[in-house]
Formats: sequence, structure tokens, C-alpha cells
Amino acid sequence: MNGRSVTAALSRTALVGGVVAAGLVLMAAAVSAQERLPEIEVISNTPLPGGGVDRDKIPSNTSSVSSTDIERSYSPNLTDTLFQRIPGVTLSDPNGNNVQQEIRYRGFAASPLQGTPQGLAVYMNGVRINESFGDTVNWDLIPTNAISRADVFTNNPVFGLNALGGAISLQMKNGFTWQGFEQVVQGGSFGRIQGATQYGAQFGNWSTYFAAEAFREQGWRTASPAKVGRFYGDVGWRDDRTELHLFATAAKTAFGVAAATPIQLLARDWSSVYTTPQTTDNDVLMIGMNGKHALTDTWSLQGNVYGRFFRQKHVDGNDAELEECNGGTLCLDDDPILSVATNLPIPCAVNCEDVPYGTIDRTRTRSDTFGGSLQATNDAKLFDHGNHFVVGGSIDRGKTNFGATSTLGYIFPDLTVGSNNSIPGNGAVIRTLSDLGYSPVTIDTKNTYYGLYIADTFDITEKLAATAGARYNLAKISVRDALGTSPDLNSDSTFNRLNPLVGLTYKVAPWLTAFGGYSESNRAPTPLELGCSNPDKPCLLESFLVSDPPLEQVVGHTYEAGLRGASPFADGKLEWKAGVFRTDSDNDIITLASTIAGRGYYQNVPRTRRQGVELSAEYKSSQWLVYAGYSYIDATYRFNAALASPNNPLADADGNIHVVSGNRIPGIPQHQFKAGVDYLVTPEWKIGADVVAVSDRYYIGDDTNQNVTLPGYAVVNLHTSYKVNKDITLFALVNNLFDKKYGLTGTYFEADGTANAGLPITLTDPRTLVPGQPFAIYGGIRVKL
Repeated sequence: MNGRSVTAALSRTALVGGVVAAGLVLMAAAVSAQERLPEIEVISNTPLPGGGVDRDKIPSNTSSVSSTDIERSYSPNLTDTLFQRIPGVTLSDPNGNNVQQEIRYRGFAASPLQGTPQGLAVYMNGVRINESFGDTVNWDLIPTNAISRADVFTNNPVFGLNALGGAISLQMKNGFTWQGFEQVVQGGSFGRIQGATQYGAQFGNWSTYFAAEAFREQGWRTASPAKVGRFYGDVGWRDDRTELHLFATAAKTAFGVAAATPIQLLARDWSSVYTTPQTTDNDVLMIGMNGKHALTDTWSLQGNVYGRFFRQKHVDGNDAELEECNGGTLCLDDDPILSVATNLPIPCAVNCEDVPYGTIDRTRTRSDTFGGSLQATNDAKLFDHGNHFVVGGSIDRGKTNFGATSTLGYIFPDLTVGSNNSIPGNGAVIRTLSDLGYSPVTIDTKNTYYGLYIADTFDITEKLAATAGARYNLAKISVRDALGTSPDLNSDSTFNRLNPLVGLTYKVAPWLTAFGGYSESNRAPTPLELGCSNPDKPCLLESFLVSDPPLEQVVGHTYEAGLRGASPFADGKLEWKAGVFRTDSDNDIITLASTIAGRGYYQNVPRTRRQGVELSAEYKSSQWLVYAGYSYIDATYRFNAALASPNNPLADADGNIHVVSGNRIPGIPQHQFKAGVDYLVTPEWKIGADVVAVSDRYYIGDDTNQNVTLPGYAVVNLHTSYKVNKDITLFALVNNLFDKKYGLTGTYFEADGTANAGLPITLTDPRTLVPGQPFAIYGGIRVKL
């Protein structure tokens, strides 16, 4: 099925979505006669675990994936499970390595890539794990087998900064909730070797739990190996009124960042990359303590404290569009290139204009974050009506030291960037005379985030519940130039806002609940964004910061309504949801490209809108698991303006394109359909399949929607398992069964760049994309005692 066929099929799915939702309601009604009393699922609707409310009284959409769902995917990456099971989650891969992917929910990103505006808040055991410097989320550092559940919340400002599109709350296992021993070993395509261990036990009032994962593969793309090690541990104690947990997580990952490749090179070799080296090394250690204490039968306290220590190194080989300027020296757009060591201009090589100059750009990030949260909950009746009250606060304080340099290099015929001793200046750390293009940077940043929140859910009647609340966010951010060469970087910024929440739920029938609500949320510009917002001084994203015009905070306004229900059906249970949403973001921050290759900057735009529909259903019985989900996301700009996109083939002479209100935001597919089935053939043998279909989307940089789109795709995966005995299970899986070639992310580059030297073809097409993984097969064994 080609991209247009996928898009057409998904469009037809949109038309029948309402019929499907109605069918679900009628199906539930048809079996209402066999109803049992509805199960009440209590879920924490704040970052801190321990206090909760009936999920059916939350006036917004909530979704969850369990440890069983994660185990079913046999993937080392949580992002794969979220993408497969949550209708509104899209998966992208700007790094070109599936160890470190990016997800978007309702068009808002939680990305590991510095340079991506972040619109989702992510928590682990109530600790915010958006990194201090750029609010990035490093999914590769999360120990997947230690996750008990992942809850996705929308329309809830209680989760603090960045919760524009929602929040993802990860609850980890402990020895009270998981006991036993498990060892999983897996291997297969592209040299993958993977192992995972977990152990949990309870000893009276005490418990212990630990999990470890190790993963290594050569990678299916050129120069894209991956090596991952992750650990999680928990020691707990509890009595009738109190529960405490000391937990720690540590991880170390290293992988090749293959990134986007020109489509002309991919047409010759689907595994090709454009320039190397491109590598990332991540390290993290986080230690925390959380607990809860029942003060009375109705009042309780929950809290945590933590320290998080994150380290990252990034090496990136790039082409450099350098030229000869007056005096026979090397220049970037008439700006002389100097050696940092000598502070002297670098002379041109012979036939300078034909030399394929490159740079090796290096960055390092060291972030230490400390914080804590405290909340009180009360479940006492109010005026003889059911009521759930929560009040709390949080403090997160981060310190970051960031450094970046560029070394002059040479692009060899195999597209490796390295030092060529015959070329003057090769191997030298460089800067431009004006510090506009290249400039060594070392900065120190501090960011302190304060939050106070209050929320109450009141049962107006037995069927009608009202929720109201608010959160006050205060962000203080300082940036200091540690070298004394970039005084424009020095800044102190303060952002604050009170975000309200209101909503209603109504129990139409035991099997049907209606909900609706409105909320506001905000995110402050990060230290990275504040230091890179001047179009005259663009940054090498993932690298340099050179100037600091002010950015405004982003404010989101979210409206949401829908239906959800659950009922027994055909010896099992059917659950379903159908909802609509709209989020209008004022002063949204976007990333724009510069006329200098590889550079970019951040800019506020007046307003963006993300609205759509989400449908999902799941049926479980002793023999079957069947699920399906559909999402429609209409993500658009709501303003008229010129935006920089110099590599867009339809840009004007100044490198600008002209956006009009209603243009779709690039990179976000309108339609997604996901489905899967598991069938227990015998008590020992299970088979299953999953499919994901994604519609076309515009290339990043095509904000005016005038060029061809990145085609849609559909991918089918299979899996099977056989239980040899009660302790041993064998399993196998096939990913991308039909070996479809598809793109996850598309963007543009300057096709006539210097890296054409040594290539087997002349590059004329400015489109690049990150290709999806081809056919792969894996197998393994699980031992559980």
C-alpha cells in the first residue's frame, strides 16, 4: 500500500469513526442486562503517587499502558509501546536510531533532541524527568522492565510546566507490588543481543526490588550501533498508616545518530547516512525517596525528594559552506574564520572553492537537579456528598554547565568528517571573527521552578461530579557566559502564571460516562531557547548559544469532551473511549532554520491550534485480546507571517516562506489507525499481530504546505510465545513483516553543499528523511520463578 492509499484509507476511517463510536455504545447497551457492579479504578491525577480518584470522575481523557502491555511488545523502548497502544501518540526518529526516539501526543513533543520545543511533562515516581537544560526527555535512560504502569493525562495543569499537550506519569515497580525472579534473553537481526533481569520480594514490613537491562546491536543503518545499560532499585517499608520507598535509577547509553539522509542517497542504499561521525553518549543517576502517611481516616500526606545527575556528550560531523575571502583566507559568508588557539585567520587551501570543508561539532552537558514535592489529600464527605480534595507544591532546582566547540575538518569520499593534514587549519578549534557562525561557548545556567496547586472533585449527585482547581507556576532562569566572550548570553528571566481547571463528569449509565472540561497550561522558555532566539545570531542546534533576545512563555487553552465506558461482553470485558479536543497555544515557540547551514533559532509565533478526535476500544477475555484505536489531529498555524525556511525549494530570495492561517504544522500526521490481536491457541501457545497505519505529513520546513508530502505508511508486526512449563516461555517476533520502506521524519537541506564532493551522484533534491527500520526478526526465552 503506497502513501496516498494509506492516507485515503485513513480518511475513510475518519468518516466511519462516529459510526464505530456509536456502535460501541450500542454494544455496551446490548449487554447491560448482564452487568455486574462496575469496577472502580482509582488513579492518581497528580504527579505524586499515593492519592487518587475514581478514573470515571476525571473530566478528561486518560490512557494507561501496563507492565503486561510493555512485556507484550518485547521492545527495549517504552516509546514503542506508547505508540502502539495510545491513539494520539505519534512516533518520530530525528536522531535516526530507535534507541532514542521522539514521541508526540496530540501534536506536542517529548523529545530527547535539544532543539525540539517540548510540550509534554514526564514524571517517574512523581519526579519530573524533563531535563533541566532543554526540558528534553531521554527515553533511552528509562529502565523499561521496571515500569509498573504508564498513565497519560490530558487537560490537567496540576502536572506543571510543559503539560500543554498532557503529561505522562510512570509508576515503577517495588517489592510490595511485584515478587519473584525473571530473566529474559533475546537476540536477532542487526546483531541485537538483549538481556533483562528483575527480582522482587517482601519480608514482613520490608520489600526490595531491582531490575537491570543490557542491550547491544550493530544497527541497521551505517554507523548506527547502540549500547545500553540500565538499572532500577527500590527498598520499601510500610505499616498500617505509612509507606516509604528509597529508589535509585542509573543508566549509560551510547549510540550512533544516523539522522536524516538525502532521499537520493537512500534510493541507492536504504541504510546510508550523510555525514559521520554522529554519536551521543548519555549518563544519568537519580536517587529519590517517596512516601505517604495517613494522618487520619480521611487525611493523608504524600511527598518525595530527589537528586538527578545527567551527563551528555554529542559529536556531530557536518559540512561547512566556507569560501575564500579577500586576502586568501577562509570565510563564512564574508566573516573570516579564525583559529581559537592563535586568533589568526586560517588561509585557504589550493582551489579553496572545491575543497569539501567540514566541521566536527562537539557539545557536552552536565546538569544536576534537586527537588521535592509535598501534597495533602482529603476524602471526607462535604455536605454529605462524596469529595476528593488535594493541595500541594513542588520545587525543582537545576544547574547546568554546557560547552560547545567546532573543529575544522575535511569531508572524505566516504562522507566521514575528519582531519586532513594537507589542508591548512584542519584539526583546529575555530571561530568566526564576529562570533556569528562559529564560536566556542561555555555557559552556566540555573533554573528554579516553583509550583503550588489545589484541586477538588465534588459529587454533586451520585451521577454528576464536578472538578475545579488551579496551579501557580513560577520559573526563574539565569544564564551566564563562563568564557567572557559572549556577554549577550547573560540574562535573568522570570515567568509566572496561574492556570485554572474546571470540568464535569456524568454517569449516564453504569456502562457509560460523559465528560468535559477546560484548562490552561504554560511552559517557560528553557535556558537553551533563551540563549538561541536571535535570527542574526543563529545557533548550531544541539550546540551553540550566542545571543539572548527575550522569548515569551507559551500558554495553552484546552477544551475537551467525550464518552467512555466498560461492560462485560462475550465472556470478557469491553472498554472504549471516544473524545474530541482542542488546544490553542498563544506565543508558541517554534524552531526555524538559518541561512547558515545547520543553524537555527527559536521564535514565538502568535497562535497555533491542535484539535482532533480520539477513538479506542479494547476487549479482553481468557482467550482473546483485541484492541483498536484511531486519532485525527488537525494541527495548524493561526496567523499570517513570513517564516525562515531557506532550504525550502519554494522559499523567496530572502529564504522566507509566507504562512497563512490554516496551514498545517509540518511533521504531524492527521490520521493514525492502530490495532492488534492476541489469541491463545492452546493454554501454552499464543499468537498475535499488530498494525500501525500513519497518514502523510509535510516535511519539516514546509510550513506553507506547498511541496509534496512525506508519504503515509502501514506496518505489520507479528509475535508468538510458547510456555514450555510454568517457569519457561519461548517467544519470537517479526517487525515490519512486509519490509515496507517508509520515512519517520522528513526535512530539507541545501543540496548543492560541499559534501557533494566524493559522492557517487550529484545531489539536486533538497529532501531528506529518516528511514524506518526494515524487516527484522527476533527470538528469546523468558524464565520466571
